[in-house]
Amino acid sequence: MKDHDPAPAAQKARPEALSRRAFLWRLAGAGVAAAAVGGIGLSLRDAVGPAAMENARALATLGDFAVPAPIAGKPRLAEVHGTDRAAMFTAGVAALGGMAAFVARGDTVLLKVNAAFAAPAVLGATTSPELLAAVATACREAGASRVLVADNPINNPESCFEVAGLADAARATGARLVLPRPALFSPLSLPHGRLLKDWPVFSGAFAGVTKVITLAPVKDHQRAVASMSLKNLYGLLGGRRNIFHQDINGIIAELGAMLTPTLCVLDGTTVMMTNGPTGGSLSDLRQAGVMYLSADPVATDALGVGLLGKTPADLPYLALAQAAGVGTTDVASLNPVTVNTEPAAG
Repeated sequence: MKDHDPAPAAQKARPEALSRRAFLWRLAGAGVAAAAVGGIGLSLRDAVGPAAMENARALATLGDFAVPAPIAGKPRLAEVHGTDRAAMFTAGVAALGGMAAFVARGDTVLLKVNAAFAAPAVLGATTSPELLAAVATACREAGASRVLVADNPINNPESCFEVAGLADAARATGARLVLPRPALFSPLSLPHGRLLKDWPVFSGAFAGVTKVITLAPVKDHQRAVASMSLKNLYGLLGGRRNIFHQDINGIIAELGAMLTPTLCVLDGTTVMMTNGPTGGSLSDLRQAGVMYLSADPVATDALGVGLLGKTPADLPYLALAQAAGVGTTDVASLNPVTVNTEPAAG
């Protein structure tokens, strides 16, 4: 499979928020699409995924892409309320010092999305294409020389990116899709790790990358209780990664130690409350209208789980990740700021 080339500059305009009429039309079409998703998923499922490239250099980490923390007293986490994902992301980044605080001129930015399933975006199983477009555009405007988009989906990668609308969003903003293939996987052994030992990871997506931003939806998860910023990193694993379900909390904590992102964007605008992580019905969703932004994935997840009616104590991997130095559940220590992108009802 070949990676998609960037779209010409004329196609790089930021998509506008959906009108109410367009959204309703999308909802109407989703019923038909949802009925087909189960069959598509089974027919395109790849239970194995790419193995590591032979003779590839063994890794100990996928990298530390953190930027210097802001001066004491400045917010390190933003909670944004609204319905327009582009406006919410813009407001959240502004509250954290602006996009220039995370992306510099000449950077190559990797956007790690959740594209696990061949499901339309309206079903909430994957990263929102509107959010992807907003973040990719903001990276370009901050001076990034390249924006890459990657994931190692459960279903056929090309189909997942197309059906979820993420391929279109990437093309429209000049971002480049990096699709998984064996040559892009290398073995990784996490120092002090129990589970990640000589395991194939999607290292090729990080070639030349200087910043990493994760974009994850908030979802119910049958085994992990919740799929959010940390669980989103599962999509960087190759091989028969379903064997890690036997120790789901351990592997999610180790994923957090495997990669230090520049910024995490946790999208709770629409939340999958039941039947996660695949969903398949609009009845699985509720409109929560919240987005969390922070360099700390543990903190975003500690807040995001509340949108599912759970507490951080319901996610053992948060305590494990905190103990490993990945982040903190003490959200107050990050001087959080709350932003509302829509006027209060009069």
